[in-house]
Amino acid sequence: MVDVPTLVEQARAGGPRAVARLISLVEGASPQLREVMAALAPLAGNAYVVGLTGSPGVGKSTSTSALVSAYRRQGKRVAVLAVDPSSPFSGGALLGDRVRMSDHASDPGVYIRSMATRGHLGGLAWAAPQAIRVLDASGFDVVLVETVGVGQSEVEIASQADTSVVLLAPGMGDGIQAAKAGILEIGDVYVVNKADRDGADATARELNHMLGLGESRGPGDWRPPIVKTVAARGEGVDEVVEALEKHRAWMEERGVLGERRAARAAREVETIAVTRLRERIGSLHGDRRLDALAERIVAGRLDPYAAADELVAGLTGES
Repeated sequence: MVDVPTLVEQARAGGPRAVARLISLVEGASPQLREVMAALAPLAGNAYVVGLTGSPGVGKSTSTSALVSAYRRQGKRVAVLAVDPSSPFSGGALLGDRVRMSDHASDPGVYIRSMATRGHLGGLAWAAPQAIRVLDASGFDVVLVETVGVGQSEVEIASQADTSVVLLAPGMGDGIQAAKAGILEIGDVYVVNKADRDGADATARELNHMLGLGESRGPGDWRPPIVKTVAARGEGVDEVVEALEKHRAWMEERGVLGERRAARAAREVETIAVTRLRERIGSLHGDRRLDALAERIVAGRLDPYAAADELVAGLTGES
């Protein structure tokens, strides 16, 4: 058994091993997870959570590393949660591009953690919300969540971050994709990385055109900025940080930040509740109650929806 209060105290004091242990308890769905979350609840809510997503090859890891450097120059403690594809054999994180952030490995003000998706769709690991809470409660000022390279329909990062950054790069087809629904509609800040390549200006223009065709915005509404960067050389990164801070200030001024965090908490509760119900239903395999309902369906005395209603009512105690 883990001494949770001591572990939390060590994490608050900046102990990387304690932070790592807490996240491991989350990933492993430890029996002590309830105790961990209860201890962290009053400590969380101060970190600024920034999500970075985009197609594979746009430079997400390089951009994340550059943002870490920019925030560290401001004296802020930064945590990175880098979500990787899962190995189909071990379930562990598959990619090795965390080496691109190796420059920060010896910095006590930076914590970097890879997390495998383990088959979870949406570009995020199922345990990501709880891992973000661990990093938040551990006293980090900024939490950067870098997702796997996602497709248009995998936009879950928008529901987990305070601000979502969508990265594009010239010559990768993103300009054409900008006219379609998907990840290019979730950005609060858009970054055209590798801007030293041909086509960067055209990509930015097409993106700007797409934003102009979007929903009408009233006075004072947020219009996502488009920032061009060469993350490998650190060019334009300070401008990205400036755009992020402007978005955060705008959200705080209008109460949007609180609304987003409340919606995030609601989704987290819903996910936990649905998971618990699924576990209970899964344990019914071979249960006589389920077999009896199936027999009535086969006999034509009951339809599947009514059977499901009876099953849920039996599990939840509803009449």
